[in-house]
Amino acid sequence: MAIDDNPITVFNRQLDSDEHSRPVGAVAVAQAARVAGAISQIPPLRPLGFVAKGLDLVGKCLTLGVPTVEENLKLFAKLTEDGILRVEEILVSLGTSAENAERFQRRVESKEFLQYLASGVLQTQRTTQENRLKRMALIIANGVNECDLDPESGDDMMRAAAELKDADIALLGKIYSSQAALLRQQRFSSGNWFGDVQSYWNEFVKSGALDASKHLVYRSSFSRLESHGLIQKFREKSTAGVGLEPYALLEEGKKFYERLQEIAERALP
Repeated sequence: MAIDDNPITVFNRQLDSDEHSRPVGAVAVAQAARVAGAISQIPPLRPLGFVAKGLDLVGKCLTLGVPTVEENLKLFAKLTEDGILRVEEILVSLGTSAENAERFQRRVESKEFLQYLASGVLQTQRTTQENRLKRMALIIANGVNECDLDPESGDDMMRAAAELKDADIALLGKIYSSQAALLRQQRFSSGNWFGDVQSYWNEFVKSGALDASKHLVYRSSFSRLESHGLIQKFREKSTAGVGLEPYALLEEGKKFYERLQEIAERALP
């Protein structure tokens, strides 16, 4: 497949074109202007109202709004294109058949791919951090690689990628290393799942994976990860210290963490 023909590359070319980049900037200006307009209606602060009046919030909003929206979109598009190119490189290195190449092309031209991309574009407006934009790009590229572009799941993963902190991802990675094998067994009844998770968790804690001095940081990360449906806490009577409340890695957590990894060298399904 000619990668220059795929939608994300076309999107990048449009962003680099003056004709096409102006509407993006215009949207940003309009959004910033609405925010600034709302701010301007707030009564001046008393007794220091002259400070608020001198802040030039309209100017600041316009200055922050345009480059943030445009640059985030450009970076996200570039990172996503890099991921798609990596998938194509793997296909070429594996000597893929014409049939597989056609399937790959259909995948990146599908409605599901565009919905994944749209979810990512929406979330670019919620963060200025490059590492979070890269997470979203990896989710898209790995979704193509795995032949799994379920729009609903993609929307949830994009939101998690934009909201979770690096420390949350690092903790999820530790739990994944401990429990991923358990999820792969696929032999659960509700009863033995609870017991198996407890057993795996006890080994996890004994290994020293959790630093007790950072228990408040861990608790915040546990809470955020659970709110996204990636892990689940087992309610225990004893809550004296970090690690005493077992957390189970859920299928969505396993999938999310795997989608954040660099593109794997393997044959596409």
